[in-house]
Amino acid sequence: MSLASPVPIGIFDSGLGGLSVWRQIVRQLPDESTVYFADRAHVPYGGRQPQEIRAYSEAICTALTEAGCKVIVVACNTASAVALHHLRERFPDCLILGLEPAVKPAVAITRSGVVGVMATPATFQGRLYRATVGRHAASVQVVEQVCLGLADLVEAGDLAGARTDALLLSFLQPMLAAGADTIVLGCTHYPFVIEAIRRLVGPDVAVIDPAPAVARHLGSLLHHYAMQAPAGSACHRFFTTGEAGQFDRDALRLIAVETASASIPWRVLDGSEGELLPPCLQSPPRPF
Repeated sequence: MSLASPVPIGIFDSGLGGLSVWRQIVRQLPDESTVYFADRAHVPYGGRQPQEIRAYSEAICTALTEAGCKVIVVACNTASAVALHHLRERFPDCLILGLEPAVKPAVAITRSGVVGVMATPATFQGRLYRATVGRHAASVQVVEQVCLGLADLVEAGDLAGARTDALLLSFLQPMLAAGADTIVLGCTHYPFVIEAIRRLVGPDVAVIDPAPAVARHLGSLLHHYAMQAPAGSACHRFFTTGEAGQFDRDALRLIAVETASASIPWRVLDGSEGELLPPCLQSPPRPF
């Protein structure tokens, strides 16, 4: 019996970065509907404590499952690194797809034997990243570059210019000095400055955006489990714990899509910041 269904795919991130994954999913799987959740009240996750990230991620996944999502894509490398195992234990009946830095393909194409990885401190400290490097990078040198402030720059819309170049160079130069000829973007915010990165490193350095591969893997999973949506007009909904109008303006600038998002405040249980109730996702779907 087929489980084919028009129910949506849930996608979440701390902010705008996950839109780099969302746009690839929409391009490759145009019949699929989506619910995108941006937790801009807590962006970025990269510098937060693991227990905070797990609490936010669990509350968001609860909301997405209650909204009927058939699959959840954790479109945030930090949340994937810190919370993916926890989420799969907490939601055993839901297919949850996380992101891991694209170390494996980087190892396959490097000529110098040196791979640079750009990510947040929490991603580098997470069990998923360490497991990925352990499985695939024994034969190469991995240069880990913490990119403090880069996700904030993307959230603020500073995608080009002298300030952005200066910050990017401060991250890129140590990796290049170590001999890296392949650089992995280990945060979903970073693809929005990929053209600036490519310009600064030059044509002899490969820069890997994992988002297209994530969308392909999602498509394979939907096919394997017979969960593809029927052909027709997909609908997309967007939610943010920040200000909806600002999210819509920023999303339009980044992905050229009018998102018409809804602002969803966190609901706090008994006044304790540590006990979050899942936000209630209610807004009309937006056809594309």
